[in-house]
Amino acid sequence: MYNSKNKNYDVVFLGSSRINNHLVPKIFNENGYKTFNFGITRSRLEESALMLKMMVERHYKINTLILQVDININTDDHSEAIRSLFMPYLHLSKTIRYHYRTIPEYNQLLYIPFYRYMHYDARIGFREMYYSMIHKPTNALEQEGFYPLLTNKRPLVPADLSKYTPKRNKSYEVIKKICQDNHINLIAITTPMCIETINRDYFNHLNQIYPEIRRFENAVTDDKYFSTCGHMNKDGATEFTKIVFNTLFKPKK
Repeated sequence: MYNSKNKNYDVVFLGSSRINNHLVPKIFNENGYKTFNFGITRSRLEESALMLKMMVERHYKINTLILQVDININTDDHSEAIRSLFMPYLHLSKTIRYHYRTIPEYNQLLYIPFYRYMHYDARIGFREMYYSMIHKPTNALEQEGFYPLLTNKRPLVPADLSKYTPKRNKSYEVIKKICQDNHINLIAITTPMCIETINRDYFNHLNQIYPEIRRFENAVTDDKYFSTCGHMNKDGATEFTKIVFNTLFKPKK
């Protein structure tokens, strides 16, 4: 994304692995929509907000953003592993610097040579930075960002949502404001979890806080479509993407 400019997309996907593993751009593309999956495994809404800010910085034109808002709504915190992925661009991007200006180690990261590489240790390194700088293609481009899960863990271990309490999220509010300012149609969705999930009432509480979120947690329920309780396999992702498309879009003529 950083090495591109002026991209035009009908639809982009943002979120964690529950977007990256669950939505297949090919299905949208075959129906006439230019689409890419920018979901990042282990990311949180804080990183999704930064991704969207960078798209604006890179002059992307986006008609519709499909954003995962379900389990990731529970924290305003960041993912340290995903934050490290932005560090090679700290000196290159005003958007990244401004986004991280309030974190405690900001001055050290910005002004002490190589501090950010020592701070984040093995998460980033010279090889990764070099590949990014020379625009080396990655396998993320092969399926427009979609990463399918090909193994199935059995038996499925039920996910437990009783430890989560939905709450208003600062980064989600930021994303809504960016979309409003840039005339991007924002569609926030929940994504499927296996039927054995404990405390599925969680999604009702989530919808009370943010009524605009479209409910898809029950769109796919058959265990055969799940790799783990919280993540669908490739067949499940295909089935789910078809449901999302047919519910929210129509094929372009």
